[in-house]
Amino acid sequence: MSPSRRDFLATSAAAALGAALGRTPRFLGAQTAQQVVFTPLRRNVGTFTMRGGTVGWLVNPRGVAVVDTQFPAEARALLAGLQQRSGNRGVDVLLNTHHHGDHTGGNGVFRGVARRVVAHGMADQHMRRAPQPATQAQAPAQQPPAQPAAQPSATQPPPPEPLYPTETFMHSWSAQVGDERIVARHYGRGHTSGDAVITFERANVVHLGDLGFHRRHPVVDRAAGASMRNWSRLLGEVVNGHSADTIYIFGHAGDGLPVTGGPAEVLGFRDYLSGVLAFVERQVAAGRTREEVLAMRAPLAGFETWGPFGQAGARDPLTVAYEEVTTGA
Repeated sequence: MSPSRRDFLATSAAAALGAALGRTPRFLGAQTAQQVVFTPLRRNVGTFTMRGGTVGWLVNPRGVAVVDTQFPAEARALLAGLQQRSGNRGVDVLLNTHHHGDHTGGNGVFRGVARRVVAHGMADQHMRRAPQPATQAQAPAQQPPAQPAAQPSATQPPPPEPLYPTETFMHSWSAQVGDERIVARHYGRGHTSGDAVITFERANVVHLGDLGFHRRHPVVDRAAGASMRNWSRLLGEVVNGHSADTIYIFGHAGDGLPVTGGPAEVLGFRDYLSGVLAFVERQVAAGRTREEVLAMRAPLAGFETWGPFGQAGARDPLTVAYEEVTTGA
């Protein structure tokens, strides 16, 4: 079956699901900003985009895996598409790259469907403390910010109960799903303290979660243990640990840009992180105050396509870089 035919059937299945829930799916229609898009990449692995962090999926004749779940409504569309592709199989494993709500908010939709839920131990702790809704900076640039949760109504299903990891790891985890080996690795503090890099080894596809932003200022969750300096370092380690033709899935991308790329794009983001830190170090050395540094909005020289700073408040990279440079932590 061709990919376009599959996508049509998946969208139809999601539409039927929306009708069963008594509402018109928000992601249908030529003008909507929330299109259901399943994109095959390589050897039964692909991406799902709608609203929230990019989802990775695997559907082969003997197994199904999914990486991240976006929000509940989007997760229902994701599940409908996965079941259409797999002949209504269950999900062997659901992996979360980290704890943020635009990546885990749909987990509950997979209750009773996913046999295993896997995340890094710190991500599990963050999820259980207080799941936070995604901010405008966390959601894709072409999408509106997440809205506060509405009260359930006759036409809107109540939000599902949170689904937390059933398995955690600190350094690495692996499993065989059909004929694909999936490996999750933790490289240290980066976007948060609990980021996982998910490798589909035979397909040679790597899901970076929010360790990967494609030409877009990242959210840096310092309150959850982020470290821009270590983030920059670990991206080089990730690339060195994979091959030159690895396909990388990014958690988010700038408006109109692809959510996948190769080593050059990953290393470009690494250089951006290093560049922000070096820029702040120069400003501090020149005696500029915190207020003066954070008031700077012009794009970073050499990284103009990232756009101006100041889009994520306390989680803006310029703010976090200043804190790291001046505290040494």
